[in-house]
Amino acid sequence: MADDVRLHAVVSLAQGMAAAHTPREAWRAAARGARMALDGSFAALSTWERDRGRLKVLVNEGRRAEDEPEFPDGETYPVHQFPEITEFLHERWVGGVGPGAWVETAEGPADEGAAGYCHQRVAALRRRGRGCCVVAPIVLHGRAWGELYVARPVGAPVFDRDDAAFATVLASVVAAGIAQSERLEEARRLAFTDPLTGLANRRAVDIKLERAVEEHRQEGTVLSLVVCDLNGLKKVNDSYGHAVGDRLLERFGSVLSRCGAELPGVLAARLGGDEFCLLALGPAADEVVRVAGELCVRAGELELGDGVACGVASTGDPIGPVRSARRLFRLADAAQYRAKAAHSDKPVVAGRDGGTEDPVVQLADRTPADPSLPGERRRIRGRRP
Repeated sequence: MADDVRLHAVVSLAQGMAAAHTPREAWRAAARGARMALDGSFAALSTWERDRGRLKVLVNEGRRAEDEPEFPDGETYPVHQFPEITEFLHERWVGGVGPGAWVETAEGPADEGAAGYCHQRVAALRRRGRGCCVVAPIVLHGRAWGELYVARPVGAPVFDRDDAAFATVLASVVAAGIAQSERLEEARRLAFTDPLTGLANRRAVDIKLERAVEEHRQEGTVLSLVVCDLNGLKKVNDSYGHAVGDRLLERFGSVLSRCGAELPGVLAARLGGDEFCLLALGPAADEVVRVAGELCVRAGELELGDGVACGVASTGDPIGPVRSARRLFRLADAAQYRAKAAHSDKPVVAGRDGGTEDPVVQLADRTPADPSLPGERRRIRGRRP
């Protein structure tokens, strides 16, 4: 392959990974780019899970066998079957030689007594009708991260030393792309995660709620929101210090996550300060109310604090049409306000005391700028989107 063609292949591989929006897209772009650059029929990207002592296949790309899904859930191999990932590479580094790719062929030894590690790969090549493969270690942050594998079918030209050298270059490009993908994924995670509790943050709730409202409007899917205030946080902060108050927030966050896990696909979040929420799309309103009740019980059992004030608003209840995230948030907020004012140890549910005549629904639907509502909370005046 001409040098300019290979340079173009390297650039295409790098661009493909840079354009990926998720780790899976980056893995697919890496495998596809390497396969095309090496004129292979199949490619795979695997990572070394050090804590489990195994190679885990992340993606299979190209002409796949029946037992090779694109993104396998459980395709793993004990690293002792492929010791080059743990031993061979390190031996080369100790000797001052950088990690390099190597070639395997279906003509190689396949018996258990053969020297080295190649019998495992040879057996796999034969089993899947492939004639040869080139394997390139991927090194990230100075450590073996995994490997890039590209194969050709029986009858195709066998990879040579030049191909192996080129595969080593491709693996370096893939390593850089993976590092970038991991940095972007971490940045995304931090952007949508509350740093203290590890729950989703307000930004994540706003985005998911807007999408959930749209699905509710188009398909009628039940949408529910549970908003709660952790009671007694200020007293804990004043009496024991903010470090203890933070522990209370963390502990309640764990309780919220535990209860929310009973609802499929729920989002558990900290909105800020002592405010938390659960966002559920799909579960019935009664199921959401049940979980909210369990949350109140568990919050009341915490060593510190004074329980939680909990409000629920669900499109499965007679609250009138919900055409915006703002209205659902105001309904749940109003219900939570009522629970707090009444010192209720159970959730208050919008619409269950008279439908649209329910005082909670009326409170939520009042004009935000109405000057006759001096006692209304600042949030219910429309601060929430």
